[in-house]
Amino acid sequence: MKNSNIQWTDYTWNIAVGCTKVDEDCKYCYMYRDSMKNTRYDPKVVRKTKTVFTKPLRIKEPSRIFVSSLTDVFHPEIDAFRDEMWEIIRQCPQHTFQILTKRPERIIDHLPKDWGDGWDNVWMGTSIGSEDSIHRVVHLFDFESKFVFLSIEPLHGPIDLRKLKKYYGFCEGYFQLLPGIDWVIIGGESGNETGKYRYRPCKLEWIRTIVEECQEADIPVFVKQLGTHLAKELSLKDRHGGDISEWPEDVRVREFPSPT
Repeated sequence: MKNSNIQWTDYTWNIAVGCTKVDEDCKYCYMYRDSMKNTRYDPKVVRKTKTVFTKPLRIKEPSRIFVSSLTDVFHPEIDAFRDEMWEIIRQCPQHTFQILTKRPERIIDHLPKDWGDGWDNVWMGTSIGSEDSIHRVVHLFDFESKFVFLSIEPLHGPIDLRKLKKYYGFCEGYFQLLPGIDWVIIGGESGNETGKYRYRPCKLEWIRTIVEECQEADIPVFVKQLGTHLAKELSLKDRHGGDISEWPEDVRVREFPSPT
């Protein structure tokens, strides 16, 4: 475990390596892509890590810790040792643990027994890449949580978050645009020009729409990267469009939630 290259977190804590794909959002999964360079693991086989599994216990300074970038915490193959993860999180109240899953429908049955209305040091989220997967967000409200967030990455299709209202059954109005959502992350897809793991286009207007919707709903929004397609289209020096200084001014937005 090391200081993370992911702009919205401090550390990445991988309790396991390996995953199976859920839908088109996973098409060019970076974990699968990177496994071609790191032949020590089969990306389709979920296996518990060893030396890094207890690493948060050795980080003393309060930090944001992303759990986990190389697997899905709520994958069925992690059922056997997920309680060990919860116990480590329980012992580290000084940290904030950021959990993202593409299997939010499984969360409610795999929370610790003393979850109650949520743990103060756990942020629970799901990731979506287009309107085809926006239905996942609803499952974040099958249970109580102190903090709920969305990662809209890789963004590979237009998303109008106002369509969430059709799932909730709410009426029009920005006050009810994203009920219960505390933070939104946006990122275009990164990938290669050739080979199996390329990238899909992400358009500036897609990012702008989400940023504007979040701002009107007073929800902090963090634009992580523009993605390889826009980096190429706009002739950016950073090949994945991760250098905020190169972006159009209106999408230079990297907000964190206010401390509670």
